[in-house]
Amino acid sequence: MDSQLWQGSLGGNFSDCPNGSQWVWDVFSECAQDIRDFTSIALGLVSICCFAGASFPQYYQACKTGNMDQALSIYFLLGWLGGDSLNLIGSFLANQLPLQVYTAIYYVLADLVMLSLYLYYKVRNQSRGYSAPINAAFAFIVLGTVSVTSLLGRAGSTVETVTFKGRTLLSATVDAAGCEPFTKKEIIGFTVGSISSLLYLFSRVPQIYTNFKRKSTEGVSYYLFALVMLGNSLYGISVLLKNPDSRQAEGNYIIHHLPWLIGSLGVLSLDVIISFQFLAYRKRRPRPSDEREALLGKQDEPLDS
Repeated sequence: MDSQLWQGSLGGNFSDCPNGSQWVWDVFSECAQDIRDFTSIALGLVSICCFAGASFPQYYQACKTGNMDQALSIYFLLGWLGGDSLNLIGSFLANQLPLQVYTAIYYVLADLVMLSLYLYYKVRNQSRGYSAPINAAFAFIVLGTVSVTSLLGRAGSTVETVTFKGRTLLSATVDAAGCEPFTKKEIIGFTVGSISSLLYLFSRVPQIYTNFKRKSTEGVSYYLFALVMLGNSLYGISVLLKNPDSRQAEGNYIIHHLPWLIGSLGVLSLDVIISFQFLAYRKRRPRPSDEREALLGKQDEPLDS
């Protein structure tokens, strides 16, 4: 998941955005002057919805099959949680809008729920005789998490919001060639974004290996990866569509967005591999009719005297 949606707003007042949309600036602090900018913002919003809803199919699949501890790699979940956690840190470093900060918090909470489900089924499947106490403890933990989250939300509502600096993070001069230099704070954000992208990228490798080792994707929801693939695709397109800041060259704009582009497009390529695994291992599953015929054939075999 990627919470770095709006990377292209200008630091300053609305006067810095000639011919821009007033309501877009008021809501997102984003300068939208033409159809490219509006399309970029719309695709970015849709990508956030895809990321936000990606976990729910896996929640359902986990409750349906009960083998989440075997279907998903723990390193996949930890890598995903690490990437979202760094994105949350980056949202504070970049002074992003409250909406973006809350979205980053939601991503982390969704990852924690996923990790909790994994640990729950891990313990329950290894301790079949203690399912009732485990269920009670898990329910207690969920209720406690919801209570703490609501308290944090109330406390956060009293905090004064800050202005979103966007891609520049801090005001920086632009030279005649359109090369916007990195500020100290922007270098920190760039580094955090790079590490986050690597965590997203390498988290897929253990899951690919787990699927290959099991020769099955049972217990894994394909909608999880399908929604993430759609979200990463829309996010990459939204970044490429966005017009650079005034006096900033296209190449310099791409460099400033490189960690998030590599993360989204790199993860997309690995998710395509996982998609091929779903197709390959689905063909290996025996049909119910084949299993029934195999059982009937064994019953018809004569017993050796």
